[in-house]
Amino acid sequence: MSKLDQLKILLQSKGLWAKKALGQNFLVDEAVLDQIIEAADLYDGDHVVEVGPGTGFLTEQLIQNAGHVTSIELDADMVDLLKAQFPLTENLTLIHDDILKLKIEDLKLKEHYKVVANIPYYITSPVIRHFLQAELRPKLMVLLVQKEVAEKMCSLKGRSFVTMETAVQGSAKYIATVPSTSFHPSPKVNSAILQITVYPEPLVPNSELKDFLRIVKFGYSQKRKKLSNSLGAGLHKEPSEIRDLLHQAKLDPSVRAEDLEIEDWKKLHGLINS
Repeated sequence: MSKLDQLKILLQSKGLWAKKALGQNFLVDEAVLDQIIEAADLYDGDHVVEVGPGTGFLTEQLIQNAGHVTSIELDADMVDLLKAQFPLTENLTLIHDDILKLKIEDLKLKEHYKVVANIPYYITSPVIRHFLQAELRPKLMVLLVQKEVAEKMCSLKGRSFVTMETAVQGSAKYIATVPSTSFHPSPKVNSAILQITVYPEPLVPNSELKDFLRIVKFGYSQKRKKLSNSLGAGLHKEPSEIRDLLHQAKLDPSVRAEDLEIEDWKKLHGLINS
């Protein structure tokens, strides 16, 4: 029996359906499930955090391949379904809560834990940020996200603030494209498996990271404008002052935020705070 048939029977038996407001698109492609597990490179000793387990198809694979799985689900109906699916599973901790309201350090995770999840599109950036900004950060993140987001994260197609925010803390890799037909219901866009290997230490010292990202965010606040204007507005400085800083950093005064590399931002950060 296919995963799609299993899903339909499971949902119908409980009188449930995918909730659009929660961004629920259930993964029913076994080949994609296998690719996610392979990208996560799981071992018996791994502690995995899963966000939005839904009906538990990925959860089942994680339980079989990792030492312990902590699954966090917002939908009470899905929590009840998961409890029925995995009633006596010793290596599964199921939490009914909003991941963005939970403090990562309170989850009692092992150091070097991994995050493996099919997350709703609308919380992709907040979830990535939530884990990267935690005191206890993951070793690896394997996420099923919107294809366009994965491309930006890997700098394959344009750049965004979250691209730089991630790049200074880890290395993003585009694993595979996942067609919309791999889900039920099918979303309007394709997805991708994104792998983020988190650095032991950020490329910017932890003591400076918050201010560094604040400056980068100002730069991306008006993406279509020149950096001298967007950064100037955020820092309450005249564009001419920013152009002077760009000159000192040996950057084109007409440059835009998406044109800069991490080292360029580091130079600007140092000049702004000198």
